[in-house]
Amino acid sequence: MPHWAALAGCLGTAALWRVGVLTFDVRIYKLRIRPGLRRPFGVRWRVGGRDHSESYQFEAQADGRRAELMSALRLGEQFDTATGLPVGELRARNRVTWFEHAVEHAQVKWPRISAKHRAGIAEALATVTMALTTLSTNDHAPPGLRTALYAWAFRMTRGEDGGWAPRIETAEPPADVARALEWIARHSLPLADAVRPENLRRALGAISRKLDGAEAAENTIRRKRMVFNNALAYAVTADRLKANPLPKADWQAPLTDTEVDFRYVPGPHLARDLIAAVGAQGPRGAHLKAFFGCLYYAAMRPGETAALADHDCLLPDPEAGPDAWGELVLARSHPEAGSGWTDDGRPHDTRGLKRRARNARRSIPIPPELVHLLHAHLERYGTAPDGRLFRAVRGGRVTSTEYSRLWSTARRHTLHPRDAGTPLAQVPYSLRHAGISLWITAGIPPTEAARRAGHSLAVLYRIYAKPLRGHQYNANHLIAAALRDIHG
Repeated sequence: MPHWAALAGCLGTAALWRVGVLTFDVRIYKLRIRPGLRRPFGVRWRVGGRDHSESYQFEAQADGRRAELMSALRLGEQFDTATGLPVGELRARNRVTWFEHAVEHAQVKWPRISAKHRAGIAEALATVTMALTTLSTNDHAPPGLRTALYAWAFRMTRGEDGGWAPRIETAEPPADVARALEWIARHSLPLADAVRPENLRRALGAISRKLDGAEAAENTIRRKRMVFNNALAYAVTADRLKANPLPKADWQAPLTDTEVDFRYVPGPHLARDLIAAVGAQGPRGAHLKAFFGCLYYAAMRPGETAALADHDCLLPDPEAGPDAWGELVLARSHPEAGSGWTDDGRPHDTRGLKRRARNARRSIPIPPELVHLLHAHLERYGTAPDGRLFRAVRGGRVTSTEYSRLWSTARRHTLHPRDAGTPLAQVPYSLRHAGISLWITAGIPPTEAARRAGHSLAVLYRIYAKPLRGHQYNANHLIAAALRDIHG
């Protein structure tokens, strides 16, 4: 009988494809009942001197499983010592589906990666899994399948033993989620079929499109393709595939432009006016004025700004004069991820700097404008008990919902009505783009701009190509002037 618990059984991550020694030395015990557990009914058996067990929520399920094992034993099947399974069942389970493999891959990756990376993997695997089915289209897929995959199959939670397990194994899902996952379990392609060229192209096509069918951004395609590639590489490690076929797939990602559209990046005057408009919005706006100042004058990411503490701020004494520079030394970030993806259930993660070693630091010299904002903030608001400068009303991390709402109001009050309907300064992150662009156009060498921004030089050149070209022209003029001096 199809049931979510039976489905959960097929998602177990034991190495079922590995074969030990086959033997007829099998003993199957009576059911063990342990009241008080969520799965109190245990099936126990011994194969070649090794004990094996499975637990079930309902006695009928446990009886059915024990009957399956007894039937295999009566029919003279050998059992595998490593897995405890009859050889017929072992062969059937060796034909792992893409869905089963993807769930296991997500579980293996989970403990060692950040919360946002966990959510990104779940999103990418959900997209690929919906494409790799026995149906040529997903017209017959049940409603809510994507959500069921994302939030129940590829999201891990703590099990009774304290380890990470798919949420489908640790909590009973709603009926529609159970139906959706039962559907994908039946229709998911076997892994051996999923890696055929036509199916790889189908999956790659799926990660290239948004839900509305429009072309996805290049960064999105690249990120999802990397997750797909890593899952196939894991299949090689797990002896399920001889080689990863993705690098040889006859497919090219759609050409998209990752460069920032600088028509919509605020200039210095507009950035200053927008920050002032945030500060004019009552107590919360005043509290977060310096937050937005960090996004612009130090080109910080929102997660880095949310984690900024007083000991990260090397500020000159106010008596040093109005033109004194300061420095921020960043070591942490608090990116928002959602409570379902963090270890402790908080809506944000606590991590080191993006794409840096856990203990890495990044120093950013800050101009007098930001020095004044931070001095005023510390004098008026002090810090949270843990030293953070910026905090929500109840003391936690400042949320994107709160600062985005302030930003929307600031845009509406600052921009001309004809500009308010355009992407000009559309999101708070525009201030970071504006800050980095200011550095480049001011003549800072690209390597230094990349260091301050926490970018690789390759990313800087890809995203900020236009101002860098302007910087190149300025450099050409300097070289030409030097050559004129040499040649008289």
